[in-house]
Amino acid sequence: MSRRSDILAALDAKRRDGRAIIGAGAGTGISAKFLHKGGADLIFIYNSGRFRMQGLSSWVGHLPFGDANAIVMEMGEREVMPVVPDANVIAGVCGFDPTRRMSHFLPKIVEAGFAGVINYPTVAVIDGRMRADLEAGGLGFDKEVEMIRLAHGLDLLTTAYVCTPDEARAMVDTGVDIVVAHMGLTVGGAIGAQHAMAMEEATEGVRAIAEASRAARADVFVVAHGGPIAGPEDARTLFGMVPVDGFVGASSMERLPIEEPLRANTHAFTQLRTWD
Repeated sequence: MSRRSDILAALDAKRRDGRAIIGAGAGTGISAKFLHKGGADLIFIYNSGRFRMQGLSSWVGHLPFGDANAIVMEMGEREVMPVVPDANVIAGVCGFDPTRRMSHFLPKIVEAGFAGVINYPTVAVIDGRMRADLEAGGLGFDKEVEMIRLAHGLDLLTTAYVCTPDEARAMVDTGVDIVVAHMGLTVGGAIGAQHAMAMEEATEGVRAIAEASRAARADVFVVAHGGPIAGPEDARTLFGMVPVDGFVGASSMERLPIEEPLRANTHAFTQLRTWD
């Protein structure tokens, strides 16, 4: 069996047993190490992870402050995979990068040792005039769809962020293994979303994407991400309302869990006296 087949068999066993499939975004090696020790099935590396762990908004990963694909390659090869050699590490690939030919770049992803890819940064999370201009300028979602199609042909595990049922159907047509229903920037903490949708709206959004995905191919995995789904209890609530296979978190996995403990621990030190 190929590595992709092994991963899919393990994920299917969890699905049949009713256990949630969990993906976790890592912005540092130490995050990856303990996300893996915690049992994450997949470790995702995004350019935004590096920025997030610098204390910056995840939106920075969508803006012109670095070469997204080069950042992910460096993070994977030098910071993450050396400390979690047994983990299934997924590369966030900017499929609409106009400076690279994906047919040449994706084999480098394989050679580097990544188990799979996800379309990130993604124009799926952009709307309005900017989205229309990106699409018209040849920097649209269709480029991400084609990237996933090429990755599938290389037997990489393919995961895809989508925000609408139409985007889900387009990705399922490529043979994508996992559809990730993206509900926006994660709420909470110092740099999280301040205007995220309500859980009820997110639930309906995930449901619509799940139904469209499974209507296109019954065995596709569907997991949720982002918005108001910020912690384990939020995910538990979602699972009770929508038949999905799991959850992919980034801020919810490595930023939110450390913000307050770091502050509290440091504050405790500052309250110490060296003499009474």
